[in-house]
Amino acid sequence: MTSTQLPPPLHIDAPPSRGRGSLIIVSSPSGAGKTTLTRRLLHEFPTTDFSVSYTTRPRRAGEIDGVHYHFVEPDHFERMLANHELAESFMVHGNRYGTARAPIDAAIARGRDMIFDVDFQGARALAQQWPADSIRIFILPPDLDTLASRLKTRATDAPDVIARRLAKAIEELRQFEEYDHLVINREIEPAYELLRAIYLTRRYGTADRADVPLPLGAMWARVEANRASDPAAHARTLVGA
Repeated sequence: MTSTQLPPPLHIDAPPSRGRGSLIIVSSPSGAGKTTLTRRLLHEFPTTDFSVSYTTRPRRAGEIDGVHYHFVEPDHFERMLANHELAESFMVHGNRYGTARAPIDAAIARGRDMIFDVDFQGARALAQQWPADSIRIFILPPDLDTLASRLKTRATDAPDVIARRLAKAIEELRQFEEYDHLVINREIEPAYELLRAIYLTRRYGTADRADVPLPLGAMWARVEANRASDPAAHARTLVGA
């Protein structure tokens, strides 16, 4: 199956075990795969919504306003900040990024899960404001050479931007201890299966439920096996700790 040939979405009508939705916060350095993985999760599970961030950076070729980002002028962004409409905001490579607060509260109150594709600054700010509703997942590259190769293959950024992103990757990787789960993305399929298991055990609990047609026990075992494999050791190797 290629990356463009996704499986049919899995429809589950059972409510979440907590009665509320969750913030599924996924971070990684650029090029480590968080966007590919989160898009697959969104495709498979209609219980999820994607949090579309606001940004002042220029739109890249192929990006759609309101789908990839809400692209706004700096003065618009500043007004949102002044009106306390943003749950978090930060500067990356000279551009502003932020997440609107109201859609998050509305979604989780309805039992829907919001997926966030954000860096560690955004993840930290969101988890501080919704501590009981948040789960943080960090996507690790297999090694830094692979990360550099992925950035160059994408060819969406100028060489100087790629160099800055690689330099920033170490800073981002050093934050791995703040996350609830670490997923090593050596290959997309096993990485996605683990992310999927983390999501399902978060939404429906850790034991089999009669109203959920899924082997949750097996999902939980997959999550626990990942913990036992000590992905933190891999993260420490990446940052030279």
